[in-house]
Amino acid sequence: MTVGQALLSFTAAAGLLTITPGLDTALVLRTAAVEGAKQALLAGVGICLGCLIWGAAAALGLSALVAVSSLAYSALRIVGAMYLGYLGVKLLIRAFRCTALSDTSLPRSKEQKDPKSSPWLRRGLLTNLLNPKIGVFYLSFLPQFIPAGVPVWSFSILLAFIHALEGLLWFLLLTNATELLSGWLKQRRVVTALDTAMAAVFIGFGLKLAFEKAR
Repeated sequence: MTVGQALLSFTAAAGLLTITPGLDTALVLRTAAVEGAKQALLAGVGICLGCLIWGAAAALGLSALVAVSSLAYSALRIVGAMYLGYLGVKLLIRAFRCTALSDTSLPRSKEQKDPKSSPWLRRGLLTNLLNPKIGVFYLSFLPQFIPAGVPVWSFSILLAFIHALEGLLWFLLLTNATELLSGWLKQRRVVTALDTAMAAVFIGFGLKLAFEKAR
């Protein structure tokens, strides 16, 4: 396989993986609908930064430790599950507060009051980094697209960058599409439903991660 063939093959495969519905897509969609496009893009940038870090770790062999050490994998898995559960509970509390309102106005979140203090970049990054499956995925996925004779570390970083760029473009498309429905999506009942659904997604992924069989 030539370098050009490897790049084209990886770009196609990573693109399909990027648009496959999952936790990252759900996080960006919910954030775009409730917090706005800017916050959603910050979450998307955080997710993409996590991909780059995992890609670099895989290239250096660090994620191999996660793949072969059940203790390291389990520790990261439990921390990740707890973090997802924490985000889910926060969204449930927000949904409950919205339901308790007597009028149609929405409570302004801290992120909406002060965009500079937005935690969504951090949340996107941590959601990605605290999922050990991402590290194992990169460790097993990237080597399939590395041609013989190329510098493994630099080419792995290039592939991770391509994946992150595709993710960023996908998140940009999602946020722009959500902007067209922003008026409807910001209605109190819709926000409550979105928060509740997203909380279920976070908690569901967290429980799945927590109760995953030991490696």
